[in-house]
Amino acid sequence: MSEYPLYALSEEHQAVRAAVRAVCDAKVAPYAAAVDEEARYPQEAHDALLAADFHAPHVPEEYGGAGADALATVLVIEEVARACVSSSLIPAVNKLGSLPVQIAGSEELKKKYLGALARGEGGFSYCLSEPEAGSDAVGMRTRAVRAGDDWVLDGVKRWITNAGESEFYTVLAVTDPDRRSRGISAFVVEKSDPGVSFGAKEKKLGIKGSPTREVYLDRVRIPADRMIGPEGTGFETAMRTLDHTRITIAAQAVGVAQGALDHALDYAKERTQFGRPIADFQGLQFMLADMGMKVEAARQMTYAAAGRSERDDDDLTFFGAAAKCFASDVAMQVTVDAVQVLGGYGYTRDYPVERMMRDAKITQIYEGTNQVQRIVMARQLLAGVQSKL
Repeated sequence: MSEYPLYALSEEHQAVRAAVRAVCDAKVAPYAAAVDEEARYPQEAHDALLAADFHAPHVPEEYGGAGADALATVLVIEEVARACVSSSLIPAVNKLGSLPVQIAGSEELKKKYLGALARGEGGFSYCLSEPEAGSDAVGMRTRAVRAGDDWVLDGVKRWITNAGESEFYTVLAVTDPDRRSRGISAFVVEKSDPGVSFGAKEKKLGIKGSPTREVYLDRVRIPADRMIGPEGTGFETAMRTLDHTRITIAAQAVGVAQGALDHALDYAKERTQFGRPIADFQGLQFMLADMGMKVEAARQMTYAAAGRSERDDDDLTFFGAAAKCFASDVAMQVTVDAVQVLGGYGYTRDYPVERMMRDAKITQIYEGTNQVQRIVMARQLLAGVQSKL
């Protein structure tokens, strides 16, 4: 018999959703427009999520965290993204940055850094991409050279979310250039380490409240015990991490799509033309129906992927890529349609749907473009790795 025969959220998961939504309605949504307009870090959301222990819900209880499972974490991120995608990157990136430590780090690393994250002593970013190594992550040039009991890191990381705000960084670096992916190792670097600095904020289309910067590593010397897992296993850990965290991007996509649909529905019921609400017109009803159908399909796929993440199922790689790809394509379509429903008003910054449309675009790009996701899915299918349900 299936573990979830009725495909329903548990009462505990429903309570998580309700609690996060209450926090977001009161302390995240009211600042979302200003955060976007001023391109500033969403400090109000940061403080509210930290106070409610939603800033890094995935951290296990044994390290002082909330111990949320993968589905509960998805619910947190979905609900925050419904109000403000920039703010949803706080819990999402904290999971992305710290999950390598949780997956492969020593017990000492877990206690130190997962504990600090849980206590709110600093966020955790993920440094994989470089100026010449995006989808081709194996082509990275950042080097780590052994120096006695230390490692010395040199290089540049690009497109690093919340760089400069986070206190901790998982950094992937080449330790043996002759071994390609097996010559890449992972390290924890701290913002305060000498030689760490940051570039200017990127000027972006959307998620303007989440700073994206380059991270510069200029002879950054760190103790050897800050290596995550054995030498040469960093790339494997990075890819395992992405299998799990692509689902958080799917959750962002579902959240922003739901937020846009909510606004479109409210507007359609209130806006009158030709003497009646525009929601009475069948052409618009069909558009709203398609939007709702796609959002719900994306949500179900995302939740199914979250279940596989929690169990670490064999088909997680396929489901993670599929959920991220499908949900982000849905988010882009639904937010574009929401702007259309609002007409001229949707095209102005007086209403939130144009922000949501701009924010949705990045979900098709980061943590692996949707073209890369399709490559991943195809390889999984050709290898015979697919759900048998």
